[in-house]
Amino acid sequence: MLSGQHDSARDSDIALTRVTVRHPTAAGEVTALDDISLETCAHNLAVIGLNGSGKSTFARLLNGLRTPTQGSVSVGGLDTVTDVRMLRRKVGFVFTNPDAQIVMPTVAEDLAFSLRGRGLSTGQIAERVAAVLAENGLAGHADLPAHDLSGGQKQMLAIQSVLVAEPSLIVADEPTTLLDARNARRIADLLLGLPQQCVIVTHDLELAARCDEALLFDNARLITQGNPRDVIDRYLSEIVARP
Repeated sequence: MLSGQHDSARDSDIALTRVTVRHPTAAGEVTALDDISLETCAHNLAVIGLNGSGKSTFARLLNGLRTPTQGSVSVGGLDTVTDVRMLRRKVGFVFTNPDAQIVMPTVAEDLAFSLRGRGLSTGQIAERVAAVLAENGLAGHADLPAHDLSGGQKQMLAIQSVLVAEPSLIVADEPTTLLDARNARRIADLLLGLPQQCVIVTHDLELAARCDEALLFDNARLITQGNPRDVIDRYLSEIVARP
């Protein structure tokens, strides 16, 4: 089993034990992950690999969007199948396309939506939303239609709609793919600077290199785990360069 370095189980631990994920397709059953075991408590974890390698399936396991066909997944001691309601409060998920995540008409309403069911008063919700908007340069956009924002602003809103609920782990699935270089850098800086633990699925190897640890997936298998520079070098030499 590949494992990160940590002394004892704690809130930031991610553990997969003999995890296989299969799903049906028109052409038959496909294996998305094949017998994956790992442990990590890295604060910023990069997940890299070619399209279809299994990295997005891995990311979706962490908040219960996907469930293992075999094996088990735990995040901070929570089983991702049996403890899914608690898990969804602990783990926030940022999708590649923010349009898939923005659900309310205005910016402020979209942030407030994330706080429903949290036992907060209307005033408390308004106060938290205002604080988040002020912190991230969207204060002047509170009442604007959310879908009229620029690409970078939409992705910022999508991230903030997750952060406003105060999860302890953020999973971001290719959060910079649809952005220009300037906005991609801004989103990367935001994610890497968060106090929360962050798992970032990315094709941006510069972003991956800035993380504390990296995982490399290929053909539904975990190939290696460790120092991002070493993992990236192996990716480039063994997988990207493959005929």
